[in-house]
Amino acid sequence: MYFASDNAGPVHPKVMEALTAANAGYALPYGADPIMDEVRARIRALFEAPEAAVYLVATGTAANALALATLCEPWETVFCTAPAHIHVDECNAPEFFTGGAKLTLVPGADAKMTADALRAVIESEETRGVHGPQRGPLSLTNVTELGTVYSVAEIATLTGVAKDHGLATHLDGARLANALAATGARPAEMTWKAGIDAVSFGGTKNGLMGVEAVVLFDPARAWEFELRRKRGAHLFSKHRYLSAQMLAYLEGDLWLELARTANAANARLVEGLKATGVVEYAHPPRANMGFAAWPRAAHKRLHEAGAAYYLWDGSLDGDDPDEMITARLVCDWSARAEDTARFVELVAG
Repeated sequence: MYFASDNAGPVHPKVMEALTAANAGYALPYGADPIMDEVRARIRALFEAPEAAVYLVATGTAANALALATLCEPWETVFCTAPAHIHVDECNAPEFFTGGAKLTLVPGADAKMTADALRAVIESEETRGVHGPQRGPLSLTNVTELGTVYSVAEIATLTGVAKDHGLATHLDGARLANALAATGARPAEMTWKAGIDAVSFGGTKNGLMGVEAVVLFDPARAWEFELRRKRGAHLFSKHRYLSAQMLAYLEGDLWLELARTANAANARLVEGLKATGVVEYAHPPRANMGFAAWPRAAHKRLHEAGAAYYLWDGSLDGDDPDEMITARLVCDWSARAEDTARFVELVAG
């Protein structure tokens, strides 16, 4: 009954096999390995972007911060939502790697901004001449940090507002596979065809040991990214171990299979919890993550039985057994139906 994080799930066996195979013999370092050549070609084909620049890093924070630094000047500001990972979970890495660019928050329900809100916030910046921050890139997240999903049309509308103001756009795709599985969209449709300039194609949350791809759809930005990656200490010497993971991920669309499996596991969990009659969902759970509230007494039963998940608000301590406490629940590709059934049974009491 482990629903704490898709970061905590196991590495898929096919990825472990690929790492073992890559460990034989010698290969050129720093991304000059032949596996990376294949990865680059596969990702370009997947995103229908034959000229795209493709790079691998080991963490989502590195992917986001380096991509934003490539799109943003130090005196600019990045537009994002308040729950955005770059705002609340990256220890100011975007500000550090950009050399000091700030973040400006755009309001919106369910971690999704609207075009009107984005336009208003953009136009409130760059109004103080040399004294204030200049307008910088838009950063979106899909799947969002609250488990909701932007449609292709919603992304295109938001990037359209950014383009109207001459701004670049970045997509944090730590769970991009889950968003694509949820919507049925092709990677190209959700990224460059919808106006995205740079995307992180995440793998760590979806069965990889630790690798994320950064895809820059304008190859003119490639050299700057390479320099920033090296200067930021994220160019791996034994790069083939990143390459091997990503190639296994791409083989036979394993990335999509794992995302569909995780999404389906969450759908089972949502269905079961809603059927108890005591669970309330705070946001529409479209992919592999949801935020649900149920009484404290049920939380105590779950914890006593060894269930693992994060309390989002409230505490197990308290006198009122009926007080509603919200939890974050995340499913990964390895979630088992029997664990879900037991979890739901304990909530129902």
